[in-house]
Amino acid sequence: MSATNYLFDTRELKFVVKEWLDTEKLLACGEYRDYYSVDDFDAFIDVAYKIARDVLAPANGDADTIGAQFKDGKVYLPESMKKAYYTVRDAGMGPSAFNYGEEGHVPRLFSACQNEMLTAAAPCMILYWITGGAAADVIDSYGDDELKAKVLPNMYAGKWGGTMNLTEPGAGSDLGATATKAYPTDTAGLYKIKGTKCFITSGDTDLWDNIIHLVLARIEGAREGTAGISLFAVPKNRFDDQGGITQWNDVTTVGIEHKMGLHGSSTCTLSYGENNDCYGWLIGRALGEDGKAQGLAQMFMMMNESRLSTGLMALSCAEEAYYNAREYAKIRIQGKKITDPKGPRVPIIEHEDVKWMLLHQKACTEAMRALLLKTYWYTDMALASDDAEAKQHYHDMYMINNPLCKAYISEMAWGLCGEAIQCYGGYGFIEEYPVAQLARDVKIYSIWEGTTFIQSMDLVGRKFSMGGGKPFQRWMSELGQFIETHRKDKNFAEEIQMLAEAFDTFSDMLQLLAAKMSAGRISYQPLWANRIMFAMSMVYCGMLILDQGMLARKKLDELGGDSFDANFYNGKIASARFYVLNEVPKIFSIARNLESSDSSVIELKPEYLG
Repeated sequence: MSATNYLFDTRELKFVVKEWLDTEKLLACGEYRDYYSVDDFDAFIDVAYKIARDVLAPANGDADTIGAQFKDGKVYLPESMKKAYYTVRDAGMGPSAFNYGEEGHVPRLFSACQNEMLTAAAPCMILYWITGGAAADVIDSYGDDELKAKVLPNMYAGKWGGTMNLTEPGAGSDLGATATKAYPTDTAGLYKIKGTKCFITSGDTDLWDNIIHLVLARIEGAREGTAGISLFAVPKNRFDDQGGITQWNDVTTVGIEHKMGLHGSSTCTLSYGENNDCYGWLIGRALGEDGKAQGLAQMFMMMNESRLSTGLMALSCAEEAYYNAREYAKIRIQGKKITDPKGPRVPIIEHEDVKWMLLHQKACTEAMRALLLKTYWYTDMALASDDAEAKQHYHDMYMINNPLCKAYISEMAWGLCGEAIQCYGGYGFIEEYPVAQLARDVKIYSIWEGTTFIQSMDLVGRKFSMGGGKPFQRWMSELGQFIETHRKDKNFAEEIQMLAEAFDTFSDMLQLLAAKMSAGRISYQPLWANRIMFAMSMVYCGMLILDQGMLARKKLDELGGDSFDANFYNGKIASARFYVLNEVPKIFSIARNLESSDSSVIELKPEYLG
């Protein structure tokens, strides 16, 4: 096996989209019904698989070993990476997939499945079309007609890139500390930009003729904190009305980060206006009389999309690690079965501990995929539904699930990649095998787009109470209704009982947190936020994967045990049982921990740590 060994099971994606999710309801919406049917999904997936296998996977070796190179103030990528990017772009799976207003555009659900496969082949590559496409989407939503006409054709075509510039040296995730300044010029909407941004994904590359940076900056007279931040479109190079490059815009690449993983992704520090000659267009309206700006709200559109994408990328690494560990376990001969000590040596996939690790990876990645693709379905329905009330409901469900998709999946993926390494034993620690790189690549996802704690605080501090708490009540009622509907299911009685107990326990956690907050003990909110996020994710994923297991049981009963898909459906049932009976019970440990109301962290003085 080589370090670029690409394995993927398209059957799992087809099950989720064609059998489990209500994709027919989505494609019946006005903007899809004349263009796509459920069966068209096969063509999207099959093309993406071939490109991932034949183009991206071979480039992944160069992406990791050569990576992005910083020379003479510019970033260069290996030729194999550039070829892979252009192949994806020309196949219509690059930035153009973000052009959701285009007639006959592809549902986000379909694009997500394609991107899952492409990311599994070369984790760093997706960043170049994700950042460019998401930046274009923000400009499309909030920019004026003149700006859109000048930049969007090249951005959606993948000829120009785009980035999100939030972080500054020393400020980290504290966007209220943004020091980058914007000064008005004699031209309305055009500002002179001066400042420094760091950790900018795809900040510079020779893939593109130009890059449109979306930069958070503060206009003189703006409020302090996040309320006073505005958003600007700042090109690397200036251009004429036809999109021709005219001159450099005083955007300097100071350097690139030397990262633990994702070596092919250029993560840059950018300096704006070192020569006092950097200009950018204000997106949206100017400051209000109260000094309030719109920048953060606009940027959150890109951040929310990117958070979903981050969960998708984390899932892709974890599942690719699982597929490789599974195949290795099939061919690695070692030891005898404990039930047959005098028998022959067997592949390690026959040993109980290895089977446990593999089923754990399988069940968790399938549960994570269910969460993620269900949420992508919500985003599509929120945009496409013809019913205004339904649109709001779908949007609310997307907003509640988004922190789970980003935080839970990215945290789980790190451990799952480690477990894949464990399946290999010592070979997993060697770079010639693919799981080592996957482990290095996957770690960043729990940090990107807001750390796990930021996601958890967004969940408990905002999503629980948004809309007066009614959307979250509906989210909870969906779980309760599922349990009640299946109380008497004879095939999954133990699993339903476990899920019911976990749901009740999670509800008790929420009441306990509410009691702490009502008593003014607000420090418990940040102290418990991560654990509540994990508990919520597990009980919700338990419902989703159990629903899939029930569907698989029904399909198996219809087709019979000798059918071509029998192993697949039996595997789905095994995943559902395992996740609900092994992962979901972790909620009880979390609950016991919270019930103790341990305040040692709250009372801890920093000097006690040494």
